[in-house]
Amino acid sequence: MEPRSPKGGVLSVSALTTLIKNSLETSFSSLYVEGEISGTKLAASGHLYFSLKDSGALIQAVMFKFRCEDLSFVPQDGQRVVVQGSLSVYPPRGQYQMIIQSMRKSGIGDILATLEARKRRLALEGLFDEARKRPLPRLPAKIGVVTSRSGAAFKDILNVLRRRNSGVGVLLFPTLVQGEKAGEMIAARIRQANSIGGIDVLIVGRGGGSMEDLLPFSEEVVVREIVASKIPVISAVGHEIDWSLADHAADLRAPTPSAAAELVAESRSTIEGEILLHRQTLETCISARLDYARASLSAFSREDGEAHFMRRLMPLSRRFDEAGEEMREQVYLRIESLQHRLILADTGLELASPRTILERGYSIVRHAVPHSPEEGLYGEGSIIRKASSLHAGSEIKIYFAAGMVAAEVRKVKE
Repeated sequence: MEPRSPKGGVLSVSALTTLIKNSLETSFSSLYVEGEISGTKLAASGHLYFSLKDSGALIQAVMFKFRCEDLSFVPQDGQRVVVQGSLSVYPPRGQYQMIIQSMRKSGIGDILATLEARKRRLALEGLFDEARKRPLPRLPAKIGVVTSRSGAAFKDILNVLRRRNSGVGVLLFPTLVQGEKAGEMIAARIRQANSIGGIDVLIVGRGGGSMEDLLPFSEEVVVREIVASKIPVISAVGHEIDWSLADHAADLRAPTPSAAAELVAESRSTIEGEILLHRQTLETCISARLDYARASLSAFSREDGEAHFMRRLMPLSRRFDEAGEEMREQVYLRIESLQHRLILADTGLELASPRTILERGYSIVRHAVPHSPEEGLYGEGSIIRKASSLHAGSEIKIYFAAGMVAAEVRKVKE
């Protein structure tokens, strides 16, 4: 039986090819395919031609120039990739092929799963909690930047700072921003910035890139250094859609390095405008207070002033009088105490006086002549306190309350 067309006519090769092309493009307008790149060829037009293959089949593919410009890597033979696109037919050869719209390296799904697991684990530790995040300083004097020395990110930051507030100091901590060693180096630069001192805020980031390029900013060592930083940190990884784990850990996330500079360095004109506004507000308040004081003073008569003065003076006068009375009373009490002590001292002296003792019937016995030069200073001998200091024939003087008797010792008895 002869093959027939849907309308019963005979199809030309072109017509058949067109039918197949339309059918494929309608049925397979968007699909994802994973395979190995083979036979890569970059045409002078900028279009990329290659084949996708696996162990059992091969399909031709083309990626047009404007799509190639979005690639984050250079496709090479042997790379395993996941592509997204549609099926079509190239009529001159009657060959079906895949029109590629986007391409990424294979294994991204595994990477995303790893990142998601890491994110959940670090979140359970509280590293992403909003409560631990700090506000940025209003007017930082010095800004630290952790990024590549040669990348566009640092240049963009400098341009914004010069335009908005040229008085801000900037200190670069150069680092790799992609590759296997980038994560450890970024973390080391954050530690270095904290060890220097004098830095008010720290910008950590890069100027965009693919998800694979951003992976160093999702490494655990970077997240922990951001959380441990004593300096407030702004993450500026440069990607509007994809968030790195550094974005979740930072005190503030900016979509680009330029936006980070905008956030951290307030415009000088804005600051001057706020100062002027506060000055005007202050002047208005002072003027209102002065007007109120003048009005109150104008309504204040002399009689009112005297009455007000007396009301203020009376309590003070009363307190002064009371203090004077209390002072006089304390002085009198002090004088009485001193007089009493003087009387007691005088009485004690009187009782201890030798004359008082003699009047009670006692007498004082002295040698008639001095026994030493020291005793002779006053022309009489020393007081005799015991009989053993005398002998028969010793001359003595006996003093009474009234008068003195000279005598000679006839006998000594102890």
